[in-house]
Amino acid sequence: MSNFFERHRKWILLAASGGGLGWMPWMPGTFGSLGALPVGALFWLLPSSAAVFFTLLIALLSIPLAHGAQILLQRPDPGCIVIDEIAGMLLALVTLPPGWLSLSLGFALFRAFDILKPWPIGWLDRNLKGGLGIVADDLAAGLATNALVRMVVAVLSAG
Repeated sequence: MSNFFERHRKWILLAASGGGLGWMPWMPGTFGSLGALPVGALFWLLPSSAAVFFTLLIALLSIPLAHGAQILLQRPDPGCIVIDEIAGMLLALVTLPPGWLSLSLGFALFRAFDILKPWPIGWLDRNLKGGLGIVADDLAAGLATNALVRMVVAVLSAG
């Protein structure tokens, strides 16, 4: 299997680093999350079912990509892997009402959940290994963000 990873090294690392965003010298996770914002906004132009499909597809593909990059770099959860932040950020935004409130609040909350890692996000981060371990905490952060942004938007719309 590692022969496969070596043969496709350039493409795996390019995809896992979010097109190179993960190679930023500082805050690569933040840059990966920022890179997902335009994609999340473009998803608002699609029917909800298509946006959910593409978000889930990216989330599922991020697991083997993160796993392959981890093997190639020979380090557990290298900072340059940001496909997990991209997948989590897209999950944070999918099917939210379009607009700056969803984008800005979604970004801020996602980064807070990803950095602070409250339960169960922190548990996933500590207890899962490989590509699933790299990605699962970000997907959980994305789900928590999506739910919280929905609540805030509902409260603001009702008032």
